[in-house]
Amino acid sequence: MPDAPHAAAHPAAAPTPARQLALAGGALARALLALLLPRHCVACGAALPSRSGEESAVVCGRCWASLLPLPYPRCARCGHPRRFRPGPARLRAHAARCEWCALLPPYVRAARSVCWIPGGEATAIVHALKYDGWRAVAAGMGQRMARTDWPEDVAAERAGLVPVPLAPARERERGYNQSLLLAEALGAAWRLPVLADVLCRARSTASQTRLTPGERLRNVAGAFHAPAATRDRLSGAHLVLVDDVVTTAATLNACAAALVAGGARILSYVTFARAPAAGDAR
Repeated sequence: MPDAPHAAAHPAAAPTPARQLALAGGALARALLALLLPRHCVACGAALPSRSGEESAVVCGRCWASLLPLPYPRCARCGHPRRFRPGPARLRAHAARCEWCALLPPYVRAARSVCWIPGGEATAIVHALKYDGWRAVAAGMGQRMARTDWPEDVAAERAGLVPVPLAPARERERGYNQSLLLAEALGAAWRLPVLADVLCRARSTASQTRLTPGERLRNVAGAFHAPAATRDRLSGAHLVLVDDVVTTAATLNACAAALVAGGARILSYVTFARAPAAGDAR
């Protein structure tokens, strides 16, 4: 008996007239919206392209391209530019030591940042996310943070992302925690869970922006804690702390100390921007 003929493949159904009309109407509405309310970059104010797929972009390509990456060579541990200077062997040996690593406690395995701040449009981009309410900026920042290179053991071991928590009053005022938004973008890229409840503010702190390094340390000392209920999830874990900007690492170090006290084994840091120290090449 001959084999039964294969079922004929059915071509995709053509859009109905009503569907075609709806698509055309949507395209016309988007065109009118772009004409009446043109979109502008939240960092520099330049007009943004309206090409398909870019409707969610809020920062222009020129601003992203203007970021100043940390120059090479960089420290393999902390990612900070190394200071190699000509001169006698004793002075060269001193310059070869990474001074930024000295800021980090021994249980911090690695730290990475995308760019300098200030530099290029980094300040405007961070400001748009942090103070102007542009949550969508976090997606582009997180994408660039996800591309940072890491030691192999960090990439293999990292078990979760922990955003630096805001004081409740400041989060209510801002409406969101920018570090959490960055962690969520990173979590999607790295396929890692975001552990937003394993670290809490024990008390409010003053803004670190205008404080000296010593004042920064005192300001955040004891400001964070890991709730006892999260100890099982922290036990033995290698976690990555996420923040928008790092200057002296005082805040990140205080967070790391609280997580280690709560059971974490090791921490790494990732930020969008990093403030240079005196003598850094830009």
